[in-house]
Amino acid sequence: MRRLLLLLIWLPLAGAEFDWVFRNARVVDGTGNPWYLADVGVKDGRIAAIGDLTNAQADRVIDAAGKVLAPGFIDVHTHVERTLEQVPGGDNFVFDGVTTIVTGNCGSSKADLAGWFRTLEELGLGLNVASLVGHNTVRREVMGSEQRAPTAEELARMEALLEQGMRAGAVGLSTGLIYVPGIFADTSEIIALARVAARYGGVYATHLRNEGVRWLEAIEEAIRVGQEADIPVQISHFKASSRRAWGSSPKAIALIEKARREGLDVVVDQYPYDRSSTGLGILLPSWALAGGEEQLKQRLADAETRSRILKGMLELLEERGQPDYAFAAVARFEADPSLEGKTISEVNRLRGRAATSANEALTVLEMLNQGGASMVYHTMSIEDVERILRYPNTAVASDGSTIVFGEGKPHPRSYGTNARVLARFVREQGLLTLEDAVRRMTSLPARTFGFRDRGLIAEGFAADLVLFDPERVEDRATFEDPHQYSAGFELVLVNGVAVVDEEKLTGRRPGKVLRRRFLGHESVSPAQP
Repeated sequence: MRRLLLLLIWLPLAGAEFDWVFRNARVVDGTGNPWYLADVGVKDGRIAAIGDLTNAQADRVIDAAGKVLAPGFIDVHTHVERTLEQVPGGDNFVFDGVTTIVTGNCGSSKADLAGWFRTLEELGLGLNVASLVGHNTVRREVMGSEQRAPTAEELARMEALLEQGMRAGAVGLSTGLIYVPGIFADTSEIIALARVAARYGGVYATHLRNEGVRWLEAIEEAIRVGQEADIPVQISHFKASSRRAWGSSPKAIALIEKARREGLDVVVDQYPYDRSSTGLGILLPSWALAGGEEQLKQRLADAETRSRILKGMLELLEERGQPDYAFAAVARFEADPSLEGKTISEVNRLRGRAATSANEALTVLEMLNQGGASMVYHTMSIEDVERILRYPNTAVASDGSTIVFGEGKPHPRSYGTNARVLARFVREQGLLTLEDAVRRMTSLPARTFGFRDRGLIAEGFAADLVLFDPERVEDRATFEDPHQYSAGFELVLVNGVAVVDEEKLTGRRPGKVLRRRFLGHESVSPAQP
């Protein structure tokens, strides 16, 4: 019977009507299985047929011979809540083959997700968007940036805000435990909130409390949250982000595997670079940031407190195993854009100071007083990056945002994450097979975040598709010249509509807000696939 069914699938479908037919494609279906040759038909935003469509009629027939047809890539770690309205087409993402993104990571999301989702739907999107509820956002709404545990009443209010976001269709709870105010929360607070997300079928996505010398402890904390809240865990941008932690990735992976053997659904994501990107504030001791920007300015104005802050900064530098601040480069600095692309050490010299770590710390404080900066930090080893990428339960994710082309010196991951994996780690180095790389960009993230009809090339699934030449796909964005779109992604469909065609933007906006479907609960807005 099974053989008969397989034969029936491959019978020519005479007279079928489709919007798109891809002929002779090398189908990499997202499962990780070997590619196969087939025709694929798309109708009304869905994959309607896979097989021999020789006699099928379509509005557009694509000769895909020699090309790879894959599910659209799903980027589960992005930060677009402050930039998506500026670039609603998601240009830098769709040029990299991405058709779905998850935002609200690292503890920061929109406070009113239901309202934001409606705004996005009215605006129109070039790709699909889902969001987590950010713990930092919820905590700040209730407690500001105070360095203390919540009262019972405050915790209840945080739980209510989280539940409101989950009912609006959020896909889970995120934490950013190196950022204010999340850094001030103990594990019991996170567990209590994760239990709320778990009741709605959500995921716990965490930027760990430490990615340096206490990385393993931080992983154990995330695992504890998952176990005690009975919730799946996604560890964000998994990395050893300190010279003193380099080489510890085998132990970190072993912790993940041990938890999985014990029954916890825990996976990780990673961007394929040895440099990270975040704000300038992480160079300061956490207590200095408590209470927000105004209190920081007051502390810096007090000579004794300022001296304590500088001492704490140098201790953090030592903990990271860095001799100075040459590892920190300016990505965006509105007070003086001419400094973008320069390291703190270089900025310090431009300001006429001797090249000492103490003077460079003073330069950091000056820049914070001038409004702060977005930074790129060279803190990882490529050996750890590659080892983590080889781990089968590592999804590919950018940690990027929608970018206004030409503004600042952003991390190139916002432009070229997926192309980089396919070009460098598949084609050039053979670190991954093409099929496994695509799986990490498609079905693995889809199953983690509950996108039940995306991430695979299968009949009935949403027609989020990417067609590319595996010999030509290339990431062009660099740290020196980041504003360059990826090459080789010839056609990108979102819900059956081309957003990239012949490697050019079409201007179409067929994207959807993807609200999580919760068994036993109703979303504020109707759930969408």
